[in-house]
Amino acid sequence: MSTEPRGDDALTSEEIPSRTNSFVGEPHDVTGARLAAEEFLRDLARSAPPSAPEYWDDILLVVTELAANAVQYAPGPFALRMRRTFDGVHVVLHDTSSTEPAPRPFDPRSGGGGIGWHLIHTLCDQVSVVADDRGKDVHVFLPW
Repeated sequence: MSTEPRGDDALTSEEIPSRTNSFVGEPHDVTGARLAAEEFLRDLARSAPPSAPEYWDDILLVVTELAANAVQYAPGPFALRMRRTFDGVHVVLHDTSSTEPAPRPFDPRSGGGGIGWHLIHTLCDQVSVVADDRGKDVHVFLPW
């Protein structure tokens, strides 16, 4: 068994930062979730800067969309969890609705939305939803 240093900069699981923030579910909490995500990314970038500058903005946009959907479609509080993975960032948004998100047609003339869920699927490497009788967790993985 070798005792030499590994020679790579891979983080061990103990070194991977994570953060959880809870919100009451009011419209201003969308901004709060975005600011919480920005603080997490700022802290993360000190030790592991993003491999491409647009990854920062992509994560903030996805968090904003997830929080806005939680405020609009799920009554009550929501929680935002973010953690560094070995190759990106894992974001989980938990809300109180057990209804899984579904894509809606986008019509720019109606101003009624419909682009957020498509945008999330476009920017994320992986998207999954785990629902039960207490609500749902939307899991997204983004590059960093």
